[in-house]
Amino acid sequence: MFATIYFIFCGVLYLLFLPLLILFALLKPKYKDSIPSRFFLKNTRFEGCIWIHACSLGEINSLEFLKPYLKDKIIISTITNTGYKRAIELFCDNENIEVRFLPFEIFLPFLMPKNLKKLIVLEAELWFALFFCAKKRGANTILLNARISSKSFPKYKKISFFYKQIFKYIDIVLCQSEVDKSRLECLGAKNIEIFGNIKALNKFSVSKNFDRFDGELIFAASTHRGEEELILKNYIDIFLDSKKHRLVIAPRHPERFDEVWDLLKKYNIKCGKFSEIGLDYSYDIILIDKLGELINIYNVSNVVILGGSFIKVGGHNPLECAFFNVKLISGVYIFNQYTLFDLIENYKLVQGDELKSTLESLQTLKNSFIKNQSDKLEKLLVYIGLN
Repeated sequence: MFATIYFIFCGVLYLLFLPLLILFALLKPKYKDSIPSRFFLKNTRFEGCIWIHACSLGEINSLEFLKPYLKDKIIISTITNTGYKRAIELFCDNENIEVRFLPFEIFLPFLMPKNLKKLIVLEAELWFALFFCAKKRGANTILLNARISSKSFPKYKKISFFYKQIFKYIDIVLCQSEVDKSRLECLGAKNIEIFGNIKALNKFSVSKNFDRFDGELIFAASTHRGEEELILKNYIDIFLDSKKHRLVIAPRHPERFDEVWDLLKKYNIKCGKFSEIGLDYSYDIILIDKLGELINIYNVSNVVILGGSFIKVGGHNPLECAFFNVKLISGVYIFNQYTLFDLIENYKLVQGDELKSTLESLQTLKNSFIKNQSDKLEKLLVYIGLN
């Protein structure tokens, strides 16, 4: 009964928004591929396959470690344009993998492959029709890397009756932490195991190799408004006349590149833009005004100050820099990244007013590293049927 009502409701929504969807597909270039693929019938190529669904860019990136093991027929679906493009980049060389946008739910009964073996859905992509139709096809269903953020949990609880219907069709939940397990149980999840974050299983590779600085390169990565000035003031106070230190700053959001450049120009110090000078260490400070360079610069950094953590943003992924064994400094506001920091040894959490003393004693910091995850990889491959 619930499924019938749900599909009728989705069908009505579809008919109401159909004219708008057509207009967006015709007039908005960014939607010309995703809307036809999601909201109009487009058959999948495979039967008897495994279906993996990951919402967006970050979740698609977290699947990279699976590349050597994807030998069966696999469908990888996503929702965002950036996620779709990244999935194509990662898996285009494997003819057994079909990358597609996730169809709108009313189409799933028609598009769900016959004899589906497994459905694997990442994090909090709780689509009722996706799990319902997969079970109707006889598939095992897994919610992988499951998490419910503190910000989202109150909203989920308000409609917990709906999520209880979804969890009826999920066989196994592999969640990130004890907190996530408790929240998922409140929403009706069963058969939950605390597995940790699968992002720790990825190996990060550089797309280009830069020369190393003959001294200490300090990289302020993924910074937000207010953090650049905090870092700049402390860096200049300590290292202004030092020939053995350089600072690189990469704002989190590209629309702030000009704003941060204007901030740099207020200081009497030699600074340059990466897009113009690359990593030219004759400059005291370099602004990274180009996307896609974080990993490459982590690779040549000695110290990383990870942004989004000195203000209440919740932090950013520390695994990428810890993989390169840097000295890792973060602010204390890492409430969105606790499970990832738990996977790392040797990092320093500081308040904003403690940053100066921390920079003055860099020699006492140990290099970070990711804890051994090899046993988890073997266990996960068994769970998802890729061993």
